[in-house]
Amino acid sequence: DAGVSALAGALRVNQSLEKLVLQYTGLSAEGASALASVLYVNHSLKELDISGNRISDAGVSALAGALRVNQSLEKLGLGSTGLSAEGASALASALRVNHSLKKLNIRKNKIPDAGVSALAGALRVNQSLEKLVLTSTGLSAVGASTLASALCVNHSLKELNISGNMIRDAGVSALAGALRVNQSLEKLGL
Repeated sequence: DAGVSALAGALRVNQSLEKLVLQYTGLSAEGASALASVLYVNHSLKELDISGNRISDAGVSALAGALRVNQSLEKLGLGSTGLSAEGASALASALRVNHSLKKLNIRKNKIPDAGVSALAGALRVNQSLEKLVLTSTGLSAVGASTLASALCVNHSLKELNISGNMIRDAGVSALAGALRVNQSLEKLGL
């Protein structure tokens, strides 16, 4: 993480870099925290993808804290990062107040129903998120139903991908009901 700390130091003063991809680089929770500290002061970074790094809930929570104040980041990739209910809840809390994030990818993390419920609650009030990727997260029929309920009141989400999950007929039926009301969703991956 010494390299990431040096990179974070540079990004505190650099105001031209817009995209940073650090996939599968061995980044830890400490490195994610260093990157999170950058998001408090950097206003040029629009896309950050640290998928494939085991930053766990601690690293995700640090990033979520920064998202509460950062208003420039538009895309965040956190696939395969060891995120669970705690990290999902931290992200949900940030989504309630963040107005810039448009795309959130948290695929291939084990997120139980409690984490999905927190995210669904955030979707009820967030009006900037346009794409949410929850593929292969262990989403159940209960989680799909919770998301469907949020879709009934959310007007910004255009794409939801929950493929690779066992949502069963009950989850599909709940989503079908939400589609009768929702007028913003353009793509749905089951």
